Amino acid sequence: MRSHRLWTVAPTLLFALCCPAQNAPADAPTQLLGYLAGRWVMSGTLGGKRTTHDVEADWVLKREYIRFHEVSREMDASGGPEYEAIVFLSWDAKKGQYSCLWMDNTAGGALSPEGIANGRPAAGAIPLVFTIAGKESLHTTFRYDARADSWHLTIDDVTAGKSDRFGDVRLTRNKGR
Repeated sequence: MRSHRLWTVAPTLLFALCCPAQNAPADAPTQLLGYLAGRWVMSGTLGGKRTTHDVEADWVLKREYIRFHEVSREMDASGGPEYEAIVFLSWDAKKGQYSCLWMDNTAGGALSPEGIANGRPAAGAIPLVFTIAGKESLHTTFRYDARADSWHLTIDDVTAGKSDRFGDVRLTRNKGR
């Protein structure tokens, strides 16, 4: 299903430079975003398949957004990455929610509302809901483990009220690449 491929890397959703931004507000949701900044290795299961992706995330546009660039280590028939995404994640203090724009190589080059998600903050987590064609949604949740300085990302495909786990990956700091 096309939407599953679109979100195969939605997990990447989200990582690059270092700690919370110096110029960003010191609120908890913005601080949590800051922990995503850096270089990561994402490994686990997406769509029932084991996978490994490299993720780089950094603050951009006056530290208003975290930009993630996610690239799978698995290659397609032409020798290029099987999956690649660029993701922008931000905190909207006025609305009290995270916002996310997800663009990847599975959507045919078109920007669509399906690539936009929002979510209210949760303790140590960034929950996002992407609505697809009004009947289906992807619930993508990033949970930060401060002790391990890692993230656990789950992606649940929710259709007609039934939830199916699509993705279960862990992001660990990439110290060698």
